[in-house]
Amino acid sequence: MAGACCKCPASLSVLKRSLSVAPRGCAYAPRSHFLGLRLGERGLQEAARPSSALRPAGFYRHTAICLPCQESMSESLRTCYLYLNQTSRSFAAVIQALDGELRHAVCIFYLVLRALDTVEDDMSISLDKKVPMLNDFHTYLYQADWCFNESQEKDRQVLEDFSTISLEFRNLAQEYRDVISDICHRMGVGMAEFLEKKVGSMKEWDLYCHYVAGLVGIGLSQLFSASKLEDPEVGRDTELANSMGLFLQKTNIIRDYLEDTQEGRAFWPQEAWSQFAGRLEDLAQPEKLESALSCLNLLVTDALGHVPDVIAYLSRLHNQSVFNFCAIPQVMAIATLSTCYNNPKVFQGVVKIRKGQAVTLMMEATTMRAVQTIIAQYSQEILQKVSLTDPSRDKTLHVLALIREKSALSQSSLSSRPPHLSPMYLSAAMLLAALSWQYLSTTAAQAQGTGGDVQGQ
Repeated sequence: MAGACCKCPASLSVLKRSLSVAPRGCAYAPRSHFLGLRLGERGLQEAARPSSALRPAGFYRHTAICLPCQESMSESLRTCYLYLNQTSRSFAAVIQALDGELRHAVCIFYLVLRALDTVEDDMSISLDKKVPMLNDFHTYLYQADWCFNESQEKDRQVLEDFSTISLEFRNLAQEYRDVISDICHRMGVGMAEFLEKKVGSMKEWDLYCHYVAGLVGIGLSQLFSASKLEDPEVGRDTELANSMGLFLQKTNIIRDYLEDTQEGRAFWPQEAWSQFAGRLEDLAQPEKLESALSCLNLLVTDALGHVPDVIAYLSRLHNQSVFNFCAIPQVMAIATLSTCYNNPKVFQGVVKIRKGQAVTLMMEATTMRAVQTIIAQYSQEILQKVSLTDPSRDKTLHVLALIREKSALSQSSLSSRPPHLSPMYLSAAMLLAALSWQYLSTTAAQAQGTGGDVQGQ
């Protein structure tokens, strides 16, 4: 088993960002969402959207695992964390803030799925070769010498040096290996299924999001339980875990309408958009604005339907690092949905949440009570935007009422979670805020067109 790192306060400071998502590939390629963070690193991002070239020099060097922990690692494990930082713009930080051996398990989980996603993304690989690779990818975990040197993708190092990743996979405890292999298998099969398949019905939208995001939520939940940091029920309740992933993935798909359609990708379900337009891309036409907003609000309402499950899931968590890991993406998602709801800008450009808003959410989303306050705040914002003439009005009001009811019920059973953070976590939170603000300010200054806002991709 990989050795556990110490629970040092410094490791908490790596909680710099937490959401990301989405692959590229064929027009209907899955966009794997690593509990809010798609492996290809576009989509929902709570703070900014810099490319790796825009990262402040040495940023990860100052926010990664503490030096004593690094020195205790094997060379191959240190290489895995290097690949994690190279391939993840946002998820590397929250992984390295996890406690103990769970940190290593989630790191390897990420890299395995990142490698799988890189195969799916690579349009230079023929379908005749790609489909079997996706279906069989989980078997490569136990093939010590397997690697793939034909990829043209920017993150191809995770395939070219897959033997290092698979070595550390095999060094994990059996309970971690079983989870990672199973999710890799199921996700690969799902990716292969949707390679050339359009998302038609709302049920197919749920299935698609399950393959690329819900399975990640299920796998992570099982890892949490396997680590003994969370109760077994967290890993057993696959319905709640699936909802965690679906909420994040749907939010990402909703807000990325324009970019996706401009690049020839279609992720909005045909059952929804065909009620309002002859073609999905027609929703971007100015004369179709009213219909476009109706379709948008329908999908936002559908995504909000997962929030009661999100509340139930988060209410079960006890470990602080796991709670932060899960809660921050969820509050970023509901803030993004609130911004998107009934917003014409979804069809005109990039919808953003403010930089300061992102940092505030990261700072505050560290207790269940605070998370429910945030959810209530954004639910109320959406409620105030509901139009009397919107076709989904009744359903939207019903879903918002369910969220309020679930939140109120959970508030009455919060005795299992402390109302205040320990001094160690408060100090880490202040450091997190300072690091986040410095990072966001630097990237905002470097990235063209970001101004004072933060892209909520």
